Amino acid sequence: MANRSFWRVGHWPTLLSAFLYFDVSFMIWVLLGALGNYVAAQFQLSPAEKGLMTAVPLLGGSLLRLVLGYLTDTIGPKRTGLLGMAVTAVPLCLGWLWADSMPKLYLVGLLLGVAGASFAAALPLAGRWYPPQYQGLAMGIAGAGNSGTLFATLFAPRLAELYGWRAVFALALIPLILVAVVFVCCAREAPGSRPGGACRESFLSVLRERDTGIFCFFYAITFGGFVGLASFLSVYLHDRYGVSRVAAGDLTSLTVLAGSLLRPVGGALADRFGGLRMLRLLYGSVGLLLVLVTRADTAGVATALLVGIMACLGMGNGAVFQLVPHRYSANLGAATGILGAAGGCGGFVVPNLLGSSRQWFDSYEPGYFGLAMMAALALVVLLRVEVRWVGRWIAEHGRALPRAEEVWLRPGRETEVAVSPK
Repeated sequence: MANRSFWRVGHWPTLLSAFLYFDVSFMIWVLLGALGNYVAAQFQLSPAEKGLMTAVPLLGGSLLRLVLGYLTDTIGPKRTGLLGMAVTAVPLCLGWLWADSMPKLYLVGLLLGVAGASFAAALPLAGRWYPPQYQGLAMGIAGAGNSGTLFATLFAPRLAELYGWRAVFALALIPLILVAVVFVCCAREAPGSRPGGACRESFLSVLRERDTGIFCFFYAITFGGFVGLASFLSVYLHDRYGVSRVAAGDLTSLTVLAGSLLRPVGGALADRFGGLRMLRLLYGSVGLLLVLVTRADTAGVATALLVGIMACLGMGNGAVFQLVPHRYSANLGAATGILGAAGGCGGFVVPNLLGSSRQWFDSYEPGYFGLAMMAALALVVLLRVEVRWVGRWIAEHGRALPRAEEVWLRPGRETEVAVSPK
């Protein structure tokens, strides 16, 4: 019944357009990571340089998400998305025709961040069409566009084997153009949206919120972990276990598939059980699985554990963004841009940490232990802020409710009088 009701509200062509825009953009954003083994072989890169190469697009995406988040609230998410797709074509052409050295390729990678910044327009475009009780599912479906990573890791190595890695940049222009046509024809702004009403002040307002830093940290772990690992796992599996470059891409695709498919599931479960409760379970699971990866002796065992990690991170992304529209409904574009930037920064850390660990210690284990500690820290922070949120609820209402730690963000409960922790 709930699923039938979901399709009666909102605007599914816009939801589909947002998904496709995010999907093709995500594919392009991580393209350099998917081609990392080919680029590294040509330019004889060290482990740390491999990490930096795959991380640069993630840094570009984190910076440019602030720009696209600002534009989303200023000119609207549809116009912002069209502008983003037009600019994305530039680094693809440069990677195809111009990038014949690592400095040039670093610049191409930085510009590929425009594709990663699509998050700041795609999610508000979809989310503004849906009421609170369906935010987790709607944002999860749109956010499942991170499955574009699957197409990059699955097809880019095969195309590079046939045509060379530079030609892959040219071939990526084809799906980008097709999605742009669909976006123009099908996407619509939500009724009541007033582009231009929230500009610089909306960003400053969101940045002043005490909880913004907390949400940024949570998303840096879930999304940053997902995109960072997705960008680097092909290099890791090839270096650590000696699998072929195509096989490394295939194994990475399995892990990405799990995270992408389960993002909407994470959002839907957060709608039902509460985003905070979901994050508690997921952060603990991620930390444990990261520690177990360090003991994996074969590529098969490592891949199975990494599938579990990416599944948890994907659901964590859905859970975080089930919470965000309730917390920042008035400034959703700005909040999405800021949190997306934090997620991109988290992604930038992951490949650099793993690549540097390999170079300095001749092992990836310290890097994975470092990531496990970050997940554990996120769990500790979550438990501490829940105490503050519950305390504020009791102070304002004089009573505790069942599942009180969720109440200010639970749709269908008390969201009309939701506490705004500060």
